[in-house]
Amino acid sequence: MKTLATSLLAIAAVVFAVAFALQDRYPWLGFVRAAAEGAMVGALADWFAVTALFRHPLGLRIPHTAIIPTRKDEIGESLGEFVETNFLADDVVAGKLGSLDLAGATAGWLAEPENARRVVAEGSGALVGVARLLDDERMRDAIEAVVRTHLIDPPWGPPLGRLGEKVLASGGHREVVDLVLDRVDEWLAAHPEAFATLVSRRLPSWVPSFVDRVVDERLHTEARRFLADVRGDPEHTLRHAIDDALAQLADRLQHDPDTVSRLESAKARAFDDPRIRELAASAWAAARTAAVDALSDPESELRRRAEAALADAARRVAGDPGLRASLNSRINDAALHLVSAYRHDIAGIISETVRGWDAAETTDKIETQVGRDLQFIRINGTVVGALAGVAIYSAATLIATLAR
Repeated sequence: MKTLATSLLAIAAVVFAVAFALQDRYPWLGFVRAAAEGAMVGALADWFAVTALFRHPLGLRIPHTAIIPTRKDEIGESLGEFVETNFLADDVVAGKLGSLDLAGATAGWLAEPENARRVVAEGSGALVGVARLLDDERMRDAIEAVVRTHLIDPPWGPPLGRLGEKVLASGGHREVVDLVLDRVDEWLAAHPEAFATLVSRRLPSWVPSFVDRVVDERLHTEARRFLADVRGDPEHTLRHAIDDALAQLADRLQHDPDTVSRLESAKARAFDDPRIRELAASAWAAARTAAVDALSDPESELRRRAEAALADAARRVAGDPGLRASLNSRINDAALHLVSAYRHDIAGIISETVRGWDAAETTDKIETQVGRDLQFIRINGTVVGALAGVAIYSAATLIATLAR
């Protein structure tokens, strides 16, 4: 395009020279000379304007030339501000997101088994990478330090006490008590021999043996009957005693320094015990290995279930307009929040990127992208200049003729 534009200037110069030399012999060449003269003026003016954007024309440091390399940083900042104001404005983003059914489009895509399989495969690969990263010794040490700082070192007594109070207030512990009572009764029913010598061995030796058996059996029967009474009576004395004991424990965990200290000591001994640490390490290694194996195998039960669950969830979303609308609303709110919070940072990426470019590199990048269109300015200037030259010369000739 540069060659074409420059060639037109050269042609105009040749035509001007020929017409200027012969116009006295052939007066009509005055019109040709005027056109060529105007074409040269337009071509040179637009050449100067286009060149001044990217460099100093003819190497002359004329003021307000080489605009792009000289004001590269300001251009980057202006471009960033333009994007921030016109592309990342809340109303622009909200309007665009509002016209899209992102939840429906995503659900429709994920409903295809092949796409769900692809997502699960990519997610599995990422999780395998995370699991292998966590197996690094330094990473394990860092995780252990974080867990100890935020989970083990803080006192457990008051939080457990407050949790216990809430559980007791809601009555959630009663199911646990019922479960314990059921398990104890089942054990007693399955192990009557546990009472075989519980009392009889303490009786005098002269008591007949059948009395021993009667006493032991009676004790076993009464124990089961007592448990049956407790299980069947929500207001049984034992239940109230258990409630009172648990309430006292919850209160002591919050307000009794001795109870809190004993709990903290037991916690420290448990977590510092080499056997506990070794058991935890072994459990982690086994769980990690099992997870990595399951995630790495495309035919594993875990991945097949994940694929089926993902596709099923997508189909449910795609078939429920209300759910899609709710998800779209949440997506829009999240996107608007992110844009509002990081709009300036996103625009700053543009400014910082342009600022980091070399001036010559920036000039080349921009000229490569828009230079072809800028050369049309030179071509158009040549053509318009020629037309203007002919028009001016014709008007001047007409006025001179009329004046005679």
